[in-house]
Amino acid sequence: MPINHPATSVDDYLSCIQVVMVNTTLPANIGSAARAMHTMGLSRLTVVDPKRPIDETSVSHAAGGHELLSAAVIAPTLESAIADCQLVFAASSRSRHMPRPVVTPTQAAKIIFDFIDSQSTYQPQTTAETAQDNTAGTRKPNIAILFGREDRGLTNEELAYADYHIQIDANPAYPVLNVASAVQVIASFVFAYAQTHTQTATSPEADADSDKAAARSMIDMTLRQQWDEPAITQQQQKQLTERMTALLVQQGLADSAHLKSLPARLSRLSSRLQLDQKEYQLLSALIAKLLKNRPQSS
Repeated sequence: MPINHPATSVDDYLSCIQVVMVNTTLPANIGSAARAMHTMGLSRLTVVDPKRPIDETSVSHAAGGHELLSAAVIAPTLESAIADCQLVFAASSRSRHMPRPVVTPTQAAKIIFDFIDSQSTYQPQTTAETAQDNTAGTRKPNIAILFGREDRGLTNEELAYADYHIQIDANPAYPVLNVASAVQVIASFVFAYAQTHTQTATSPEADADSDKAAARSMIDMTLRQQWDEPAITQQQQKQLTERMTALLVQQGLADSAHLKSLPARLSRLSSRLQLDQKEYQLLSALIAKLLKNRPQSS
């Protein structure tokens, strides 16, 4: 997805977002989700290991969104589906073990658009090293929103891939939405925020009022604003977690047979740090050096 300028239109922003449906049972629900996405301007659909393939019932339920089904990516695993994503959200109706920050759909939309702005406008430094990398600074931000199974949502392991969990306000006695309905609700907040965001981009006063209104409903968290390098991907974050885990085991600070929540905690730490590519390379080099210099047996 090459881009040489910041996102300026609703379509520019929405094209950075993909909806990822995990292990869906009914093809009709995939079609209904595609219709919901199309209604709200989203066009990128990924289906991870569906129990039944996209079929005629998917198409009939998609209505005007049938083209999304034709272009849908079918991925074998969630890990492969989001490997090149830099920011991941997961729709969840309840808190789980090792929770990530929980946000409302409105808060999620603000985080998404602030992230796209910061990533799309960073100014890479031109050096001999970066000159050899033709991909640096030429790709749009890639953001995923995960939706789980109809009967039990996302597993703890799948939720751990997300930087933020989105919870939709609903009846506390039964806060469970059909997966396509959840897509519709979250997508509607994203689309509404996209319209406001692009309209206020040229109006500083309106933008300030919008930020104040959003701030009143925002939880206490920080999103990195200054980027001189692109953010790391989910695949790189996973690799860093694995290397840090290996280092802790080697140094006798962790037991490889009883890691328990250690990988999840390291993953959450990496997510909170919001590392860029250069920082990732520095940490990877440091860990590799430490791993190479094994402690001498006494």
